[in-house]
Amino acid sequence: MMPVQLKRIYEKTDKQDGYRVLVDKVWPRGISKDKAELDDWAKEVPPSASLRKWFNHEKEKFEAFAGYYDEELQNDENAQQKINELADKAALNTVTLLFAAKDETYNHAVLLKQWIEEKR
Repeated sequence: MMPVQLKRIYEKTDKQDGYRVLVDKVWPRGISKDKAELDDWAKEVPPSASLRKWFNHEKEKFEAFAGYYDEELQNDENAQQKINELADKAALNTVTLLFAAKDETYNHAVLLKQWIEEKR
């Protein structure tokens, strides 16, 4: 099994990244499509706009956010399909989930990584 990695989209691209997938709903500021070097943009998996705004990257809300986000993912067939697709890719290649959030500990990509790893 290959690793699922997390990385801010603003970090330098690396050969070790493998399959690079953006997991944010909104395109990151200041990054050109060329510079991003994406293999995929998984628009199916980010949290809803209302959940994202409510959470607002406040770490004291992270546990509740995780529960709500989990519920959103479980109730969305397109998200489930994309997660399964990423889990299948991760069985064969390194998959790097790219996100724009400044906080590398309290964001949806951290939760998404756990979901994908559980699906493998």
